[in-house]
Amino acid sequence: MSSAALEDAYAACEAITRREARNFYYGIRLLPPPKRSALCAVYALARRIDDIGDEEGPSAEEKAAALAAVRDALHAPPDPADPVLVAVTDAAARYPVPMDAFDELVDGVAADVRMDADPDVTDGFYETFDDMVGYCRCVAGSVGRLCLGIFGSREHPDAAGYADALGVALQQTNILRDIREDLLNGRVYLPREELEQFGAELVLDEHGVLSDKSGGLAELVRFSAERARAWYAHGLRLVPLLDRRSAACTTAMAGIYRRLLEDIAADPPSVYHQRRSLSGWQKAGVAARALAGLGPVR
Repeated sequence: MSSAALEDAYAACEAITRREARNFYYGIRLLPPPKRSALCAVYALARRIDDIGDEEGPSAEEKAAALAAVRDALHAPPDPADPVLVAVTDAAARYPVPMDAFDELVDGVAADVRMDADPDVTDGFYETFDDMVGYCRCVAGSVGRLCLGIFGSREHPDAAGYADALGVALQQTNILRDIREDLLNGRVYLPREELEQFGAELVLDEHGVLSDKSGGLAELVRFSAERARAWYAHGLRLVPLLDRRSAACTTAMAGIYRRLLEDIAADPPSVYHQRRSLSGWQKAGVAARALAGLGPVR
């Protein structure tokens, strides 16, 4: 493949990342160009897989078939007409990208598709927190390990585990942020036994707002946020093992989600009617702190 065609493939991936990675791109752009391009390729493919699960219209069977097609494509030479697969294949030749992590991501999205087909999902799909963590490892821990393949790190037996833990922490934050949105889409990620433990019901009132008359849901959100903090603390042990720019990227991405987690923990009912997010200037501030080596905002 010509260098011009390869440059076009990477440019297409970077355009997808700029457009779709509203939080991650603040960290990704702190990387030097070669790593930035490779990580954009990884993100673009991860986004494609994730979008299959979230797309409205196709049946569960059609989504399962689309996921199977992606899985097959991961183990075959890339279609020259597919810029994302072209760029990912090149990135994997340049960096030790753990391509099997994409298979795990497909497994996680396949679990979402099964959830969509479950008529009893409002009673909870994951029985225990460990069950939920298994899902988080597939859809987010896998991405952490893919990123680590591009970042590189000092040799350490737990480096991949730290990357995995950081991904799980970010996904726990997503779950708390999106409780209402997920419920509207027929999905529940909070563990059934914890919903019962806190007496929390996931019910929408006549205005489409989560009803929490007992306060149990707010208690569960605060409890879950405290637990997620421990996952962040463990995952951020990765940062000293990285070079400066990779450390800044990681710290920025983690910092944005950690700041969002703290906002949710401080006001759990704020997620009952909206999808919480940070403003652009808040995200830029977190990224600037990361580049300066100041660490994530706590």
